[in-house]
Amino acid sequence: MDSWQDMPDLRALERRLDRFSALAEGLHAEHGRIRGSLATVQDFLVLAPKARDVLEELSRALFGKILDEVEANLTHAIREILGQDRVVTTQREVKNNRLQIHFQIQNQGNEDEIEDIMTGQGGSVCNILSVGLRLIALSQLPEQNHRPFLVLDEQDCWLKPALIPKFMHLINEIADRLNLQLLVISHHPLDLFAGAADRIYELKPDREHGAVVRKVK
Repeated sequence: MDSWQDMPDLRALERRLDRFSALAEGLHAEHGRIRGSLATVQDFLVLAPKARDVLEELSRALFGKILDEVEANLTHAIREILGQDRVVTTQREVKNNRLQIHFQIQNQGNEDEIEDIMTGQGGSVCNILSVGLRLIALSQLPEQNHRPFLVLDEQDCWLKPALIPKFMHLINEIADRLNLQLLVISHHPLDLFAGAADRIYELKPDREHGAVVRKVK
């Protein structure tokens, strides 16, 4: 009589049992790995809001220092050009995980007196701030990808003629300090630029050629 090991059905069952045992061990190990990954994800989800808040706070602190410098420089420009005791301030708030900035002008003698930068001083304030922000933005760009060159097209159009020399002198001083080249287009009399421009060209209409460029300085 043959032993039970020699019975075909029992040997087949034994092999199936070995396969199932190996499969069970593999599934058990995979279950352990998945549980470990799930725990890591859960830990991250718990820390994510705190990490986001910390990053936002750091961003506000870092960007706040930059804005403080921007406020100081723009305030200096307003005071130098307009000759008025005005202060440029910013309102900063985070909406939809983004830092939003609103510029405004305050009277130094009356902090409750807020001036609209779009209409203040007949548009002069907006023009001055626009030039200042462009110069600051251009100075922050990578030199290898951007030319340090800025065109200002009638940026002085809302300024009184008496303020043009101060305006030109200041932006020329800033451009030199930041190593930027400026091309200023203006309809004001040329003598207002004589003390602040390196070169001056006059563009005049001509019946024959349409326009003639004449070097003045």
